[in-house]
Amino acid sequence: MYGSQIDPAAIDHQELDEAARQGERMLAWLETADQELDEIVGIGERASGQIRATVDQAGRVLDVTYGARAMRMGSRDLAEETLMAVRAACADAERQTHDLIREALPGYDPAEAKAEFERLLGGEWR
Repeated sequence: MYGSQIDPAAIDHQELDEAARQGERMLAWLETADQELDEIVGIGERASGQIRATVDQAGRVLDVTYGARAMRMGSRDLAEETLMAVRAACADAERQTHDLIREALPGYDPAEAKAEFERLLGGEWR
């Protein structure tokens, strides 16, 4: 029932009732969403676990740790592997966020919504 497939002129009582239930579920979830989203921590590792990054739900870097073998890498390789660990952590946090939203709002797919938004804008949205 999400998206542009709804024709308001042709909606029946059953669809209206389902829309009301979805609205109630969404409001109930929104009351606790901030806390649940704040608890999300994405983790990314590179270089056989020698580089580990953690980020919050918004992609802010919380921590980067290096194992002893990581320090033997050249500076460019270390920087590249660090960025890749951070990107992996961001992807993990995004996946967790999407899973949480899908659980709270059955039938809604945040990845599909983002793709549709980007299609409408004619480019990538971050």
